[in-house]
Amino acid sequence: MIFQAARLSIVNLFAAETRSVFWKVLGLTLLVLVGLWLALRSAFMSFVFPWIASFFPAVPDWAGWLGFVLAVGAGIGLALGLALLLSPVTALIAGLFLDDVAEVVEKRDYPSDPLGTAMPLGPAIASSIKFLGVIVLGNIVALFLLFVPGVNLIAFFLVNGYLLGREFFEFAAMRFRSPQEARSFRAKHAVTVFLAGLAIAAFLAIPIVNLLTPLFAAGLMVHLHKLISREDAGFRG
Repeated sequence: MIFQAARLSIVNLFAAETRSVFWKVLGLTLLVLVGLWLALRSAFMSFVFPWIASFFPAVPDWAGWLGFVLAVGAGIGLALGLALLLSPVTALIAGLFLDDVAEVVEKRDYPSDPLGTAMPLGPAIASSIKFLGVIVLGNIVALFLLFVPGVNLIAFFLVNGYLLGREFFEFAAMRFRSPQEARSFRAKHAVTVFLAGLAIAAFLAIPIVNLLTPLFAAGLMVHLHKLISREDAGFRG
């Protein structure tokens, strides 16, 4: 079921009907990431680098290579910081475009089914902010676990798999169910949703491709919700 939903979601990434949403998601994600990169770089050069330099008031000529080492370390640190911010950025953008993606998927792949109902603007914004907070908190925990040998990569997949799976599935489910019913339905199928979340985390871990994570995750969870609902037609939460 998960593989079927993932396959259908990948097909949807390249479908003509998805093209407008594709470019909006990709463009906004790149814009936000570039802005974050510039902000991180500016903060490092304005505050962190001068603070480090203050410990070396008089660097001898032979130690000039330290500047190069610091520059390389700063570049790696900024790249890691941006990588850790990718998941929260994904969460924020998903809140803006999930209904657009869901509607395209439902019209294209389930034409005989009734369309879901988009969340009103106020609850959608509140839900996106809550989702963003949960993702940020989860990735802070994952960041600390990066320093635990043998746990770091596992922590990335487990934290993001659980959080992304839960929130994307509930977003998709709430197009057809009340928030309480969506949470209950997700809890009933928690293992399946978590495994699908791991697929999203794996997609998130692929450089460049991961810029399309919101599009892939939304499509996957719309398909998964449809497939599970057909198998569990009597469930009402």
